[in-house]
Amino acid sequence: MKILVVEDDFLIMMWVEDALRDAGHSVLTAASADEAIDTLEHTEDVDLLFTDIDMPGSMDGLRLAAVVKDRWPPLSIVVASGKHRPVAGEMPSNSVFLPKPYLSTDMLTALDVASRH
Repeated sequence: MKILVVEDDFLIMMWVEDALRDAGHSVLTAASADEAIDTLEHTEDVDLLFTDIDMPGSMDGLRLAAVVKDRWPPLSIVVASGKHRPVAGEMPSNSVFLPKPYLSTDMLTALDVASRH
């Protein structure tokens, strides 16, 4: 599976990227929602968006998830945060929320659930 990871914390991004590659996934990274949209506009065959909520830039991860669901409906979406707990209606349908902190096994389970939607 080709996964776009959107995370502004470099250490977390590297940890997530390593865990996903170790699990056999192809990984692209972006440090902001704007960078993620640019990546999606120029990259084919992305299967899943894995995004943090709290990021600098023009939009947060929840807004990014909404834009992605609108522009690229087939993409599965996992949204993560240690500060926010989205309520019903804040996340796109069929997306999965992953609370921080999480283990790599939790992350892989969330990706699996999201990819089955």
